Amino acid sequence: MMDSNYFGITDTGKVRGNNEDTFIAEKIAGGDFVLACVIDGVGGYTGGEVAAAIARDTILRLLDNPSGALGQLMQHAIAEANDQILAAKQQQKEHEDMACVLTIAIADLKNNQFYYAHVGDTRLYLLRDNSLIKISKDQSFVGFLEDSGRLTEEQAMQHPKRNEINKALGFAGNNIREQEDYIETGHSPFLPGDLILLCSDGLSDMVNKEGITNILSTELTLAEKGSALIEAANANGGRDNITVVLVKNDKAAFVHEATKPISPAKKEKTVVLAAEPLIIDQANQEDQVVSINRPKKKQGSTINTIMLLMAAIVFVAIAFFMWKTSNTPRPVHPVPDSVIVQPTQAFKLQDTLNKLKGNILILDTAVFKSPILITEPIRINRDSLYLKAESNLVIKSDTGYKGQAFLIMPVNKSTLLENFTFENFDDVSALQKKGVLLKNVQFIRTDVPVAKKNPPATNKK
Repeated sequence: MMDSNYFGITDTGKVRGNNEDTFIAEKIAGGDFVLACVIDGVGGYTGGEVAAAIARDTILRLLDNPSGALGQLMQHAIAEANDQILAAKQQQKEHEDMACVLTIAIADLKNNQFYYAHVGDTRLYLLRDNSLIKISKDQSFVGFLEDSGRLTEEQAMQHPKRNEINKALGFAGNNIREQEDYIETGHSPFLPGDLILLCSDGLSDMVNKEGITNILSTELTLAEKGSALIEAANANGGRDNITVVLVKNDKAAFVHEATKPISPAKKEKTVVLAAEPLIIDQANQEDQVVSINRPKKKQGSTINTIMLLMAAIVFVAIAFFMWKTSNTPRPVHPVPDSVIVQPTQAFKLQDTLNKLKGNILILDTAVFKSPILITEPIRINRDSLYLKAESNLVIKSDTGYKGQAFLIMPVNKSTLLENFTFENFDDVSALQKKGVLLKNVQFIRTDVPVAKKNPPATNKK
């Protein structure tokens, strides 16, 4: 299926005999939204196809004309698809192992936003200014190792357990409605010129991120890009079914114009007053000069000899004292541990970012402990960055600091922050600019006094 701004394609690959993948790529709600979905069926020769088809039909039926909170609507559609697959498994014993994984995205082109919901190891990517960011998380053991930096992309692609998943629709006894975090959801700005890619693992296991980026960054049409991705996966082995859905915000792209540096305000001239010269009044010059009266010479050589001997003794004593002092080792007093200045956590975070080789940084919350106090903004000075804390990490404004938590430099095109709480910041504009994506991020103010409520009235008996 295709249009000028969306396209979907699926392929059996070079190894499998049937295609258990399916997809959705079409306009909904009278053309106001584009619904994109990739579904990867699992569980036997035909079971996977049946599960994927049930999920596709359910999602189309429930999301054909959405109204209200899109995230909640997608969660409901996935939960209903899960119920339908479980019901079908009870009626068709030959398909008792069938299940599927999926990723859904709804693009609101009018408001430059997209919303997504995800279960399993299908993937959602965002391409912005030729920089590719993986939005969804693989809900699998190998996916966790890759997302946390314990495996490289190449190692994950070759791992023997790469196809083992932790979550899917149709798992026996699985009631998604009772598990709040079973479905991953989120939303992001979808700016003019942006492109989102949904794909099955038949693509991501065969073509690395660089290869995908190179194809998506070409001037080809969406249909040509989709076909090129399929061809690349097959050229690398085509070990699984391959499905690709592309959606583009085809409004005129934002152009990042070079901004003329603002001339700094002229510094006020600082007049340095030289010390006034000391003028000695000639009339009082005698009062300023200390006169030394030489002792009168006394007759006789004996007195002179005694005085010379005494002067020699004093000189020798002074010389010995100075030599002794200079050669006596001074005691070394160890500096108490409390006096040693340790680098702040904010400094460590900035230093770690400066030394980062790639564009993904997973913060170990055993090393970076909450709260990280900010006295000056952390600078993000790279093309793209995915900054994630293993668990929620508090970034807190230090007492009296009125600036921002992060300063995102003009060179940055996309930044994704995940699992952070920003506390007591007056200015969060840097995190609300285009190109910044937030997942599991909240902003709280604890320095604002909370008005006391009157206690509830009680009825006397």
